[in-house]
Amino acid sequence: MAWTAISTRNETLPIVRGGWLDALRFIVAGLIILHHFQAAGPVPLAEGLHPVFERGGFLLTNFFLIDSGYVLMRVYGASVAGGRMSGGDFFLKRYLRVLPAHLIMGLSLVALIVVGGALGFTPRSPEWFRWDQLWAQLTLTQAYGVPGGYGWNAPSWSISALIGCYLAFPWLLKGIARLGPWSVLALGVGGYLLANQLTWSLLGHPVYQMPMGYGFIRALPLFALGVALAWFAQKVWISPKLAAWGGVGAALTLAFVQYFDKHALISLACISAIIIAAGATPTPRPSKWIEKAAQVSFSMFITNEVVRIAWFGVANVAIARFGAPLPVQWALWGGGVVAAFAFAFLFHFAIDNPIQNRIRGWLKGRSRRPAPAVQPVVSLEG
Repeated sequence: MAWTAISTRNETLPIVRGGWLDALRFIVAGLIILHHFQAAGPVPLAEGLHPVFERGGFLLTNFFLIDSGYVLMRVYGASVAGGRMSGGDFFLKRYLRVLPAHLIMGLSLVALIVVGGALGFTPRSPEWFRWDQLWAQLTLTQAYGVPGGYGWNAPSWSISALIGCYLAFPWLLKGIARLGPWSVLALGVGGYLLANQLTWSLLGHPVYQMPMGYGFIRALPLFALGVALAWFAQKVWISPKLAAWGGVGAALTLAFVQYFDKHALISLACISAIIIAAGATPTPRPSKWIEKAAQVSFSMFITNEVVRIAWFGVANVAIARFGAPLPVQWALWGGGVVAAFAFAFLFHFAIDNPIQNRIRGWLKGRSRRPAPAVQPVVSLEG
């Protein structure tokens, strides 16, 4: 008897804003904030509650990179593969999406350190604000073996690595254009496992723990896996009921294995299943609230480290000066987390979104070709 829960198809269902993928974006961005802030509490959450608050950072980065490949493939794959958008236009569009916010946050952090130093405030960990590390970070070259890039707005290494993935995107499309969905899925999974084995054998690290200075080596296999998952999702129909149960089961399995240890490959399989399930689950009533929240996810990612440094630079001085009791210290910590969310929303609507509107207008006027009819991008970087 044929199993009708999974079948091949020719049509591609569009990604819907305000659905499960958007919800996942916001949740993951929020967990990234919690991961970056957990060590700033009176007792680090990784010590007081569970080590997952520290080691879970690699999971969130994995999701970020896989989701980027998945969504960009779903949104731009047909246009780039069909020649309606050139590889250069695709790269320019993505590069200009991340660069302005990155530069604003990087230079804001420089101003914070300079002004704070002039007023007599020095960072608790000055080694993270060395001037010789700044140039590689501002130019987003730190993920390619260029010396520097450590400290400052450290999470930007993944943005640097994704720029290389944007360049590779058209070539990935050419490599899979004539393959079937199951072959591409096997190629994506096998490619990641091969990359993992090679980095273990040659460099002494699993691919998900490559040093920040070689972040592109870490990012590309995950990004390519996301592209493979999207190709599969476009060609294979999964029943909504199976997708829902599969997503819930993968999420519970991920939580279960992480309770005990990292279990990197099992966790990676669970993340992939969650993304596939989210893309296959219909959204009959899209939520504008979820859509707006998801649109802020890139701002949450790029601003939270700067907010953390500024907030706790002041809070730690106040705690030491006034001898704040433990409940007050926890209240200040919670206030910092809330401030990170609030600042991200303010930055998105007041600064980042207006800049992007101008860039979109410039790009539209620059191109004489009609813009492809695609849905807005829903990857974590915007």
